[in-house]
Amino acid sequence: MHKPPRILIVDDNETNRDILVTRLETHGYELLQAGDGEEALAAAKQYLPDLILLDVMMPKIDGIEVTRRIKADASMPFMPIILVTAKADSKDVVEGLNAGADEYLTKPVDQMSLVARVKSVLRIKELHDTVIAQAADLASWNKTLEQRVADQIAEIDRVGRLKRFLAPQVAELILSSGGDEKILESHRRDISVVFCDLRGFTTFAETAEPEEVMSVLNEYHACLGLLIHKHEGTLDKYAGDGLMVLFNDPLPCPEPAVRAVRMAVEMRDEVAKLAVNWRKYGHELGFGLGVSHGYATIGRIGFEGRLDYSAIGSVVNLAARLCEEAEAGQILVDRKVYMAIEAIAEVEQTGELQLKGFHRPVVAYDVRTLRL
Repeated sequence: MHKPPRILIVDDNETNRDILVTRLETHGYELLQAGDGEEALAAAKQYLPDLILLDVMMPKIDGIEVTRRIKADASMPFMPIILVTAKADSKDVVEGLNAGADEYLTKPVDQMSLVARVKSVLRIKELHDTVIAQAADLASWNKTLEQRVADQIAEIDRVGRLKRFLAPQVAELILSSGGDEKILESHRRDISVVFCDLRGFTTFAETAEPEEVMSVLNEYHACLGLLIHKHEGTLDKYAGDGLMVLFNDPLPCPEPAVRAVRMAVEMRDEVAKLAVNWRKYGHELGFGLGVSHGYATIGRIGFEGRLDYSAIGSVVNLAARLCEEAEAGQILVDRKVYMAIEAIAEVEQTGELQLKGFHRPVVAYDVRTLRL
């Protein structure tokens, strides 16, 4: 609705138009005029008045037909019409209202009635426009809401897929960077690698009931999973009872070797508690770990629909071999890890080990306890 309200006065008699203008101009309306039905239609389309005061008996196109055309034109907004005519017969009133007129005034027009009817119809126009605007806002909001919901569902689906195929830290890093997956591209970085698995698990899995094996694995994975998150490691992969955890990639961290050993010691202690309960059921299971530090090539490995984020290099192989050599309750580390933790840990050298895949003997160290 225009401010001030815009009123189109249509009458083929200029004197009649002047009378209506005189009676309404003191109320601050914007007043427009047309001399016949054709002019009225043209002015209605051009100026979109908030109200039309329309004579009925006019040359070219009469007021009834003008009313029908305006009300039938879907391209124009709601435009109230008050028919102002000398035709006072009830059938004329009915014809005008059936054509779409909103009010009917007979000539000579009483000034008070005219002003009251104009104000009443303008209130209806304002209310109608408000409702239309609110409906448009609601439709826009609903459309935006639908898009937001669709976006959120897509994001949840993407998070789910990423966290199924990638370590949580990798998935969250990609999402926080706006979906930039360059983090997954192949790169080199020095990392600490932890391998761990259960001693005696193969024999246990062959002799125990499948339900017992699943129960032990569920307890075991739940325990280690909490510790991996606590120490901000990245779970690279797990297979059965074996796990591989990375430190310093994809999220850089200070003293990755120290973090890796702290996690390993806590893992050893917590699995020892689980083992006490397992022994009650006749399950003799131990736990060994290997930790190494060095450079690796890290990135996305796999195929479309199933990707892993993993590390490749001798540092990975070394941690795996140290884990194989570790006895139940042992944490075997390489020289680089030992140098990083010697100030905080009680360590015992185990001597040189001839490890599969390594041409030279490897000096290993057994982490007994942490001082700090």
